Amino acid sequence: MRIEKEAEAVSASRNHLVFAYYVTGHGFGHATRVIEVVRHLILAGHDVHVVSGAPEFVFTSAIQSPRLFIRKVLLDCGAVQADALTVDRLASLEKYHETAVVPRASILATEVEWLNSIKADLVVSDVVPVACRAAADAGIRSVCVTNFSWDFIYAEYVMAAGHHHRSIVWQIAEDYSHCEFLIRLPGYCPMPAFRDIVDVPLVVRRLHKQRKEVRKELGIGEDTKLVILNFGGQPAGWKLKEEYLPPGWLCLVCGASETEEVPPNFIKLAKDAYTPDLIAASDCMLGKIGYGTVSEALAFKLPFVFVRRDYFNEEPFLRNMLEYYQSGVEMIRRDLLTGHWKPYLERAISLKPCYEGGTNGGEVAAHILQETASGKNYTSDKFSGARRLRDAIVLGYQLQRVPGRDLCIPDWYANAESELGLSSPPLSVEGRGSHMESYMEDFDVLHGDVQGLSDTMSFLKNLAELDSVYDKGNAEKRQMRERKAAAGLFNWEEDIFVTRAPGRLDVMGGIADYSGSLVLQMPIREACHVAVQRNHPTKHRLWKHAQARQNAKGEGSKPVLQIVSYGSELSNRAPTFDMDLSDFMDGDKSMSYEKARKYFAQDPAQKWAAYIAGTILVLMKELGVRFEDSISLLVSSSVPEGKGVSSSASVEVASMSAIAAAHGLSISPRDLALLCQKVENHIVGAPCGVMDQMTSACGEADKLLAMVCQPAEVIGLVDIPRHIRFWGIDSGIRHSVGGADYGSVRIGAFMGRRMIKSRALELLSNCSSPANCISQDDLEDDGIELLETESSLDYLCNLPPHRYEAMYVKQLPETITGEAFVEKYSDHNDAVTVIDPKRVYGVRASARHPIYENFRVKAFKALLTSATSDDQLTSLGELLYQCHYSYSACGLGSDGTDRLVQLVQDMQHSKVSKSEDGTLYGAKITGGGSGGTVCVMGRNSLSSSHQIIEIQQRYKGATGFLPYVFDGSSPGAGKFGYLKIRRRLSSLKAKEQ
Repeated sequence: MRIEKEAEAVSASRNHLVFAYYVTGHGFGHATRVIEVVRHLILAGHDVHVVSGAPEFVFTSAIQSPRLFIRKVLLDCGAVQADALTVDRLASLEKYHETAVVPRASILATEVEWLNSIKADLVVSDVVPVACRAAADAGIRSVCVTNFSWDFIYAEYVMAAGHHHRSIVWQIAEDYSHCEFLIRLPGYCPMPAFRDIVDVPLVVRRLHKQRKEVRKELGIGEDTKLVILNFGGQPAGWKLKEEYLPPGWLCLVCGASETEEVPPNFIKLAKDAYTPDLIAASDCMLGKIGYGTVSEALAFKLPFVFVRRDYFNEEPFLRNMLEYYQSGVEMIRRDLLTGHWKPYLERAISLKPCYEGGTNGGEVAAHILQETASGKNYTSDKFSGARRLRDAIVLGYQLQRVPGRDLCIPDWYANAESELGLSSPPLSVEGRGSHMESYMEDFDVLHGDVQGLSDTMSFLKNLAELDSVYDKGNAEKRQMRERKAAAGLFNWEEDIFVTRAPGRLDVMGGIADYSGSLVLQMPIREACHVAVQRNHPTKHRLWKHAQARQNAKGEGSKPVLQIVSYGSELSNRAPTFDMDLSDFMDGDKSMSYEKARKYFAQDPAQKWAAYIAGTILVLMKELGVRFEDSISLLVSSSVPEGKGVSSSASVEVASMSAIAAAHGLSISPRDLALLCQKVENHIVGAPCGVMDQMTSACGEADKLLAMVCQPAEVIGLVDIPRHIRFWGIDSGIRHSVGGADYGSVRIGAFMGRRMIKSRALELLSNCSSPANCISQDDLEDDGIELLETESSLDYLCNLPPHRYEAMYVKQLPETITGEAFVEKYSDHNDAVTVIDPKRVYGVRASARHPIYENFRVKAFKALLTSATSDDQLTSLGELLYQCHYSYSACGLGSDGTDRLVQLVQDMQHSKVSKSEDGTLYGAKITGGGSGGTVCVMGRNSLSSSHQIIEIQQRYKGATGFLPYVFDGSSPGAGKFGYLKIRRRLSSLKAKEQ
């Protein structure tokens, strides 16, 4: 609050206050809810200065008052959309940098001066970060009113777009930490930057006209079904067609251009039409999720058919609220664009929305703002701004959405210790009798063995319960849609095939796999289960929208693939996917991998299906398999995504194993892994090596898979000595093998190989003549033979470190632009990556890493079989540390993984550890790097486990994030085989009764 003596009677009076209300430049939704708060402030006799990049008419059309002042300034850009349904993450960060970071100093100076000039009593932000900092600089209190904050939204973008944008998240979090408290709206995201919070009801625009009055003005009777298309910008090139609507329906179109022509059963609305009245007069709404659309759908009890807006992280929380109150129906994007609307609209009008909460949030928020501006204190004063900021830094560690702290626990940061990070009990055959008896009552096992794996027993139990009556009251809401979809997936009178494939912990080898290194990988306890059933198309139970699609084609029953994936809400993706298997055909041949990649990429919310459905196309192309039956597939994975433990490989291997078993295909584990690599390289588009798939397919419990990646020669299984144990500790920083950094390092390594080959060829050419040879010695012994080998080097790892140091290290540049490399060398000869001419690539470090890593892995393998001693453990640990710092030299390190490795070193060198003969000995970043999981090695002892727990707690103390610990091992898919099960009729009858 600002109080100036000469104007105290005016500025500090409850009868006349001055509010500066900053509104983000992202869409109209923020402006529409701000209108309702501002309206109540003005009704109370106060002046409100709105600062926004939104068009002025959005505010003035709803509020005509001399107390409303509009100042058009864009201080943040929000999320930049590539199209109407997809956010461009990189462009969003770059635009924010351009809008709010580069001119930051001048923005702050301008805003402080302006706030002083209007004598503002309170700054309100929805939810412009810099407004909070400007208020602090001007000595004015500030309050935020929102359901999300930009540090949360941008945090995931950072890992997808490149960690060099990380400072944007820090700056936003710091700006918010200057805010006094948060007025939090329903459907909110985690917002740790705000320590003090006041919750209010939904902020909803009031109605001006009743339903009957609106329909009468439109000339629409009560017997006509009315849907309002509310997109706020429609997909480019999209043309509405009459047949999109069921007979007897009309559609109101918001945001249509003046030149756009619509069919007779569509009605274009005026640009300034007051949409709340029209929404309330409709029977359902079709659009994309945002706070405005969701709040008004709930308030007016209107069913909402929504299409996902990709990469906007606010959406899962609003979607959860919609579905909780039985108001939401999700439409697949391709059905929106191709006009298969009927099943969704009919489903929507059968819903019974049940939201009974308050809708006067605008009035409540305005009262709180007035009280605050008048001097009331809503904060606890318990935590300083620095403490609030420390909580916000958790966002830098990626707000991992893991089971137990997702949509239903928005206050996750206060419950972290009890809700996440603690490893689940290891797999054990002890006490499994009840599980065994339970699933044996439900299924006959016609082939295979559960092998005492408790997670497999749990999966079978879950499978058996799909046909049970689903109790909404006792079920977790986020699983409801997945379970409903899965409930109709299988024909219980037919066989079902179940497979299991684990994730993997990269003990040694990592990114050197694509350069041909020896790698050592351990299959972890966490695994993916897949259940598959094939049915003749005429007997296959189709989802309504899939049936509508087939009916529209008029071709009768055709083979269809239907997939349900559990855990979709944890990663903001659609829980179901379906396609006609004929979509994989291009004429009389299977489609190309390039076309398949584009097919799955067209809807990012369903791009995940490429890992699963892509296995079918690979089997078609590589083995000539024809799929004439429909396929139902259920995926349930406990391998966490984005932690560098090969969640994608486990899904691919389990899916292909199940499909192969259901179709009687006999594929060796090695060949299956190679086929799955094609899925990831060519259909998903991630340039990974093959070690992930090989470990998931060929690994065995408590053993390291030793493999030479040239391309994939398994040389054996290495027993983990009983006195040694490996753990994985999640840094919380999301890892992606498809990330730009991983790809650029790979390209740099292949550039290095090309340069080495070129240099060897040059030296060989010189040595063809004694006069031109480097030295006379080169004509003796094996010098020429070595150069000949190196001039045709297939794998970088075949070059020994001493030859690299002696002959080539000085010839490799530290960096080179893509354009300069292509001009001199033409190509880097890597089939799965493409050189960007404008990008600068690191060459020397990227090439050096696999050459030395291959040597380190060989030494590590030899040491594992050497005599047990402290020297053995110390040497193994040293190799892990060397590997870690080599990753960092390539640019694949991260703050979180570095911190974990340092904590292990601190523990190793502590006086306590030394007095106990040592416990932990080494640690390294794993997999593709740039975050993810750290592999830790130590003695297999209770004290080591205690130290791992202590590292967990220290990491949490420093970052606010309690890491998940991977502990334990399990068999690969080849060792597990497959289960062929049939539901017992007696079990079905019992459930029916």
